[in-house]
Amino acid sequence: MKHPLFIKLLGLAAIVLLLMVGLGLIEDVVRDRQRYRSMTAQSVADSLAGPQTLMGPMIHSACVESWDVETGKGEERRTVEQRREFLLTAMPEQLKLRTGAAMEERARGLHKVNTFNLKSHITAQWGALGSLQPQSTMKGSRMHCGAPILMVAVGDARGIRMAQVTLGEQALPLKPGTFHPTYTRGLHASLPESVRGRAEGLTATLDLELVGTERLSIVPLGGSTEVQMTSGWPHPSFSGRFLPSEREVTKDGFTAQWRLSSLATTAQQDIANSKRICVNGQDSPNEYAAPGGGTASDCADSFSVAFVDPVNPYTLADRATKYGVLFIALTFVAVGLFELMKKLRVHPVQYLLVGSALCSFFLLLVSLSEHLPFGIAYGIAATACVLLLAYYASHMLGSLARGIPLGAAIALLYGLLYVLLQLEQTALAVGAIALFLVLAAVMVLTRKVNWYGLTPAANTPRPPAHPGSASATQPGSPS
Repeated sequence: MKHPLFIKLLGLAAIVLLLMVGLGLIEDVVRDRQRYRSMTAQSVADSLAGPQTLMGPMIHSACVESWDVETGKGEERRTVEQRREFLLTAMPEQLKLRTGAAMEERARGLHKVNTFNLKSHITAQWGALGSLQPQSTMKGSRMHCGAPILMVAVGDARGIRMAQVTLGEQALPLKPGTFHPTYTRGLHASLPESVRGRAEGLTATLDLELVGTERLSIVPLGGSTEVQMTSGWPHPSFSGRFLPSEREVTKDGFTAQWRLSSLATTAQQDIANSKRICVNGQDSPNEYAAPGGGTASDCADSFSVAFVDPVNPYTLADRATKYGVLFIALTFVAVGLFELMKKLRVHPVQYLLVGSALCSFFLLLVSLSEHLPFGIAYGIAATACVLLLAYYASHMLGSLARGIPLGAAIALLYGLLYVLLQLEQTALAVGAIALFLVLAAVMVLTRKVNWYGLTPAANTPRPPAHPGSASATQPGSPS
């Protein structure tokens, strides 16, 4: 253990641990910036509108059934009125929604948030409206029902920019609120009493402009629900209880279509029973989201689209820093190979400076990406670090001919990392193949190295002492 090689390996291990601490501090900076961005998104949602949930149209009518009950005997006999409040609902048999989502970027300081402007055309068709006819549960009871109400619920009513409802050929005046006990945010229109129990059904169309932030959820309320959505955003994330039956995602945007039957979803019964709506992935559940995200048994079915930003600089920087230790290890291996193959000596302090330069890349990347597009910020940070390391390596390794190849190898590592950050589904495969190729190159370059020759063997005989030395005098020989 007193051999210089072991001492140097221990020193390099201590340097790697020190650099890992530095990388951890940089990761803390990235997480802090991510937290600030989340606060910005919440600030925009508080000022504009939050993630939206669209449900409806549906028709409901609030009813009260009252009856008299006699209590007591003789002179204490009294008649007491009892009552039952209930809600009648009529869900559309066919629900068609055609919508386009235009993205708008909002910012608070350095941080940007995706908002959407949704322009929808909704057609709802009802069959016979017998479900709006109240049924008495007590003999001789009195029944009173409010006017039928056509309602549309949204997650955040502040996002309603324009709405127009047409019943047949007649435009209906719209008012805020829904008069529903659970889904209170939205808009409604009062219908004539004549629609109650109507046998031939009716058709309503709704043109709605709705804005929100980052996510849109839709409840499949019809017996047959068809939703077609188009947007110029090329990075949608589909989630919820149902995925699109058809979708096409290109660099210019996406088109998605859902076709659902009431045989596949219990949304109609869930909404009739006033269940909450589970919205996946919301940091701050809106009024209709079940607390804690809910489970499938206590939530109404819905599906959603999140307008994900894949070039979020903090997400990409966080992913990049996770490769920091691998970067340091591969660079140290490259320097060690030069040291081994060219019989050089590199001091541990020089390894520390090289590792520090590698760590500074990630801090440069985070800071520059807040002001520049991520690709440009990455190129500037990588170029600065490669030039610095190539210059330093030329002096550390003794010549420009040795420093330039090391700088080129580091530039190749930065290029590979950028490719990995842009890939989503094949990042693991590409990274594994690249790591295998690096390992294969190291094994080929060191295939003829005698590793035992780097340390003295325990049983190697000591070299003979110099004849003039004191140890060369044999015991008993004349002095």
